[in-house]
Amino acid sequence: MSNVQALTPPRVMHPSSGSRDHTPPRRGWAWAGLGAGVCGLAIFAMAGLVDAPDAAWADNDVLVSHVLDSKYAVWAFQSVTVLAAGLLVVFGAGLRRQLSGQAPVHSLLPDVAFAGAALTAALLLVGGGIGTDLFWALLQDPGKIDADYIAAELAIFNTLGWVWAGLGLSSGAVAIAAVRHGAAQRWIGWVSVGMTSLVVLTQVAPVQYMALVPAALWLAITAPFLARRERSA
Repeated sequence: MSNVQALTPPRVMHPSSGSRDHTPPRRGWAWAGLGAGVCGLAIFAMAGLVDAPDAAWADNDVLVSHVLDSKYAVWAFQSVTVLAAGLLVVFGAGLRRQLSGQAPVHSLLPDVAFAGAALTAALLLVGGGIGTDLFWALLQDPGKIDADYIAAELAIFNTLGWVWAGLGLSSGAVAIAAVRHGAAQRWIGWVSVGMTSLVVLTQVAPVQYMALVPAALWLAITAPFLARRERSA
């Protein structure tokens, strides 16, 4: 009998089979989503700070004269995009966790939701990163500035950080998870349907950078209520 007991492995209790984890659900990821949405709206508000009249784009020297004093706005834009990128990764990871617990087993929705946030974050880092080079270019002595170089960078600066199309994957995943599977409040699902449609529309039309607006609004509207849902879970 003693030999049998010696050979019997100790019983291990897993949370799923025995004990339960009573740790309160954390909501920081959802508030990170709200923060990312606010950052997106801030980026939209900064659009006019680094700009020039349409006629100025015909002459790079004239264009540079209009944006020469915008160097610190460029710096602010870079900082906001980096912050938004970090917040989006946190939000995407938390959204994936929540959908994993609510969506059907083996569903792709949680992974698609995270991938959309991660794609947007990556493009934000690239789009905001050009601001570093543009800032230092504008900081040079006016006599040493290469107007053609700055004009080329300015075109990228005014585009990539705005292309939040990847977040359409996240909003689309939430739309399906909420409407079909009850993974979130149904009104969140229908708001997500509307915002996803707008994101898709910006990609069909030649205004991809305008995806920032519906994507940021989707985050600002839905994230606080996703946090409230976790509180009541």
